[in-house]
Amino acid sequence: MKLSFCTDSLGHLSFEDMLDTLQSMNVEGVELTTGGWSSAPHLNMEELLASEDKRKQYLAAIESRGLEIAALNVSGNPLDPGTLGKHHREVTHNTMILAGLLGVKKIVMMSGLPAASPNDEVPNWITYTVSWPPILKERLDYQWNDVAIPYWKDLVVHAKNNGVEKIALENFSSMLVWNPETLFRLRNAVDPMIGLNLDPSHLIWMGADPIAAARALGPAIHHCHGKDVRLERGLVDINGLLETKPVEDTANRAWNYVAVGCGQDLQWWKEFFSVVRMSGYNDWVSLEMEDLTMSVEAGVKTSIDALHASLSR
Repeated sequence: MKLSFCTDSLGHLSFEDMLDTLQSMNVEGVELTTGGWSSAPHLNMEELLASEDKRKQYLAAIESRGLEIAALNVSGNPLDPGTLGKHHREVTHNTMILAGLLGVKKIVMMSGLPAASPNDEVPNWITYTVSWPPILKERLDYQWNDVAIPYWKDLVVHAKNNGVEKIALENFSSMLVWNPETLFRLRNAVDPMIGLNLDPSHLIWMGADPIAAARALGPAIHHCHGKDVRLERGLVDINGLLETKPVEDTANRAWNYVAVGCGQDLQWWKEFFSVVRMSGYNDWVSLEMEDLTMSVEAGVKTSIDALHASLSR
């Protein structure tokens, strides 16, 4: 396994300063965000699409530091029924083209979440049993069969036409694909080039075991995020795992994203990566650092030290 970095966590740095920082920490690759919910702080999509010279300069800056592009990341909601979805679909479309021009074979993104009917304006994450009210079954079938699967069939064709070999969907909340079972539903309906970006943090707060998930996924693991979560003692026991407070309200939330090692200990991380590799994945692990309980610098250093100590190389 090789250590890469999802670059938004260092969005306050310039492109070259970010690369220098990662080089100094013995990181081997970069997962570059291209848009969607990200501001894409280190990548100018229009400029790189338009100019071969700019692309050569961009790649040279990365390669001169001994780094590689692990993946392009275009996380967002391409199935949103409004203007947001239209924008995210456009960025996703262009990301596939840029991947082809840069020689990048892997895209990290999210499955998207539609509204529950053609008349709705807001995406609807249906996670309650569809037994009651009965209309929920009809609404969930609409999301999958009428919106998601047709979109993904078209996107896979576009991705392949641009040389993309793997699309790794993050098991993120408020998405149609949020666990192994939903990943296989989309993968089996569309194409095996769709796999999971296995992010253990989300599975943990949803009550699943990422190590068991890795065993179940096997070759459907297409990418991995090194990201931790902590279930906060006392609060989670009272309020459960569902949480709607802002992520900035760390002191009062039932769970928080934390630096690697501040939720699960290193023994857990060693077992996780061992099982992920045993399941057939031996590729990039990207640090996605979203700990708001400490400074960015401390969170990045803590996480990178923990990942260096636990990756199965």
